Amino acid sequence: MPLETLTIRTNGQGLYEFTQDTLRFVRAHAAADAVLTIFVRHTSCSLLIQENADPDVQRDLNAFFARLVPPSDDASMNYIVHTAEGPDDMPAHIKAAMMPTSLSIPVEKGRLLLGTWQGLYLFEHRTQPHSRQIVIHLTA
Repeated sequence: MPLETLTIRTNGQGLYEFTQDTLRFVRAHAAADAVLTIFVRHTSCSLLIQENADPDVQRDLNAFFARLVPPSDDASMNYIVHTAEGPDDMPAHIKAAMMPTSLSIPVEKGRLLLGTWQGLYLFEHRTQPHSRQIVIHLTA
């Protein structure tokens, strides 16, 4: 069963689309029906299937999660203990605990069955740049 690791370099918090890399992988390796599993190998980012037509969706998602889980130096987060790696660290872990770190997508006749406006995103929760690894794996 084909397996590949994608590396996505981030420049801080935000959504990073990797749909095209995944489509290339599926076209190269899936001739029939299968399931694509996507897994991110980190604890401070997550994966999303989200609209890829209007960039306001990404902006609004960033704003929502920033309000929902602010940095640990915000007064509302004074209960946070894990701060060794900065005020964005524990909030990044919280966000990753709330969102998926793996996805399963059906493949039919070698075609990824995403909807018209769906794209695949790494959601980076840290403020500093990172190099993230995403494992993609096809199973029949």
